[in-house]
Order: sequence, then structure tokens, then C-alpha cells
Amino acid sequence: MNAETLASSPFFKNEEKSRYELNIDGHIAFIDYKETSTKIALTHTEVPAELGGKGVAVALVEKTLASIEGTDKKILPYCPFVLKYIKKHPEWKKLVSETFPQYNEI
Repeated sequence: MNAETLASSPFFKNEEKSRYELNIDGHIAFIDYKETSTKIALTHTEVPAELGGKGVAVALVEKTLASIEGTDKKILPYCPFVLKYIKKHPEWKKLVSETFPQYNEI
């Protein structure tokens, strides 16, 4: 799977299921979330086994963060994968709520 495939794969916020979804060849990778008027808690990332090890989770996190960046909401990255990604890419720390318990570790 190449970067072009990941970039062009359909991505959307599925409000009915409370998750951000990336559809790749009929397989859905997703990040579960819980949302308030000011914050979005990212709680779990899941990638189907068929897509494992192909950079799908990273692409999903990037698309999710870019989507949230266009809002006035802050995130609570409770999902360990999302938190690890933000620690590796500190340019995204600006989206993290200062009330997040591990904020100072990012």
C-alpha cells in the first residue's frame, strides 16, 4: 500500500458510531471518540488485520488530527497510539487540552 492510496482513501467523521473512519478497499480503520462542546476524547484506534503494518493507523491519526484542527475543539488523546503519535510529532500538541493528565509529558 502506498502513500497515494492512503491519501486518497475516503475519510469521514461517523457521528452515528462516534468514530473517525478511513475506508481502504472496503476495510474500515477507525478511532473511537467521545465529544463535548469543547473537547474530543480519542479513546481507541483499530485497524483491520488485513491492513496491519501498512501505515494505516498513522494515516488515520494524521487525517483525524487534521480534521479536528479545523475546529475550535481540543483533544484528549486517551488512546495510547494517538498519544504516542503526538509525542513523536509535537507540532500536534497545540490541539491537546491542557487539562489532559499527561499534557506536560508531551
